[in-house]
Amino acid sequence: MELDLKLYRGYVNEEQLEVFGHVFKWRIPEAFKTDRGRRRNAFAVINMFRVKPMANVEVRLKFNNLDVTTRTMDDGYFRFTLPFKNNLKSGWHNYEVSCATKDSSLTKKAELLKPFKSQYGIISDIDDTFLISHSNSFFKKLYVMLTKNVEKRKIFEDVVEHYQQLSVAGQDSDEASNSFFYVSSSEWNLYGFITRFAEYNQLPKAVIKLKKLKTGFKDFIKSGRGDHDHKFEKIKDIISFYPHMQYVLLGDDTQHDPYIYERICKTFPLNIKAVYVRQTAKKQKAKVQQTLENIKKMDVETYYFANSKKAIEHSRKIGLLD
Repeated sequence: MELDLKLYRGYVNEEQLEVFGHVFKWRIPEAFKTDRGRRRNAFAVINMFRVKPMANVEVRLKFNNLDVTTRTMDDGYFRFTLPFKNNLKSGWHNYEVSCATKDSSLTKKAELLKPFKSQYGIISDIDDTFLISHSNSFFKKLYVMLTKNVEKRKIFEDVVEHYQQLSVAGQDSDEASNSFFYVSSSEWNLYGFITRFAEYNQLPKAVIKLKKLKTGFKDFIKSGRGDHDHKFEKIKDIISFYPHMQYVLLGDDTQHDPYIYERICKTFPLNIKAVYVRQTAKKQKAKVQQTLENIKKMDVETYYFANSKKAIEHSRKIGLLD
């Protein structure tokens, strides 16, 4: 039996470290390879949702002077939440995790983030915020997922420029950057695709927080749908973990982002600098407009936009960008 170990980007502050991942029974084909035709790409995407998690497998983390073991949950997920007060410079650092069964063992490395001292943290949704996903059209979304590899998936015009400028907003050093977090209702099954898409399109490197793993073809059909409250919890966890930063929230109007962001602003009334919501249809939605008005009454800048160039202009206008 061949193990597969999936590690995700972790993060650390002055007191605590967070690292997480999954263990599976066999290796999952990568769905972002560019040398596949439509049929092979579709097969690879579907297989990402036919995973077999391994429960109660021992996993071992090595980082800095830490050497700690834990075990996977029933869905193969593991998480290390550890006290950490070592002096660590800002930036990205490698960590190592290994796992073993009677028949196989595996060791992999991934990265974790110690944010630079900065004014802003950037929290962004993924689908229809920067990745064109057609979330409002079930069949179109499914068709695009199955037939388009990572290099053929489309990104909104000028969104990369906006995000790149946000990454250095308020920084006085060429080496420093603001910390990015991509939080989505997509499942952990799509982590590899999302990281590759972001790299290919030169989006800022980010900690990525996704929804609970899915493990079957029926789950694949429902990808990205269902309850979105997990996004509120994950964003709340990020802001609580780094409470001294101001945050910019970016989302879209296809699902629940505006209402989740309203709850976040009410929960953290001093932490949110601005909320951006992408307009995905021809007309703006009245309920979204009203929600952004509610947020604005809490002294948070808001902008409902169809074009990222306009969002960049707004960010300059409010002093977010130099």
